[in-house]
Amino acid sequence: MITIDNYVKPATLEEAYKLNQARSSRVTGGMMWMRLGKAHVKTLIDLSGLGLDQIHDEDNVIKIGAMCTLRQVEECEALKELFGDGIAESIRHIVGVQFRNQATIGGSIYGRFGFSDVLTAFLALDTFVELYDGGIVRLSDFVDRAPDKDILLSIIVRKGKRKFRYDSIRRTKTDFPVIACAVVTGIVHGQETWYFSVGARPMKAALIEKKWEIPADASEEMIAGYAKEVASEFTYGSNMRGSAEYRRHLTEVLLRREMTSILAEGR
Repeated sequence: MITIDNYVKPATLEEAYKLNQARSSRVTGGMMWMRLGKAHVKTLIDLSGLGLDQIHDEDNVIKIGAMCTLRQVEECEALKELFGDGIAESIRHIVGVQFRNQATIGGSIYGRFGFSDVLTAFLALDTFVELYDGGIVRLSDFVDRAPDKDILLSIIVRKGKRKFRYDSIRRTKTDFPVIACAVVTGIVHGQETWYFSVGARPMKAALIEKKWEIPADASEEMIAGYAKEVASEFTYGSNMRGSAEYRRHLTEVLLRREMTSILAEGR
């Protein structure tokens, strides 16, 4: 269990950042995963009073406050208009509505958990994170950073004409994913570009970019070949939910399905 000596609800971000610099301090999101661990926290920092619980649909980006719940993100109409049901699909399997009404997107992204559907989905998009001290950083760079004592303020998704698909395999409906896959395609600097994000490998999500111009009428065999090539470039591991080879096979299947769906939309 986790034990907490002091609970603090800071009035400013500056105060929160200074409090968090102590080694024994922790920032709390929804406390959905943290409370299940074993730790002694001297000061627990609650960011809920700092205005980080809103989603802003701006001209060129959608800015999601770190304290927004997963349920808010799941139901966000601006994200649905841009990416269809992809974002909601990446969230709807996470335990239940009660859980998603408390878990925060900031906790999901900052934690960089290996099992995270949310990280896998947003990694494939043109996504950045806003840090109090570190400024704005591309999510793909943030994922590879070592944990530090900065504070995540928001997740920023650039708008654009990108097609997005997300899918996962689970042993039971609300279990952690055995594998999670996201595929995004769009025109970047005048060239068709594909982004493939795979999480629950069981390591944290990783991203691969391909400059492929795949015709909309590509055959099933051609699409399967592309999916196999990408799936083979990720690293996989084994645990109680599946072997590395099983995960590689599932990745190939899911990527093929997602690519087929995207290409069918453009026909």
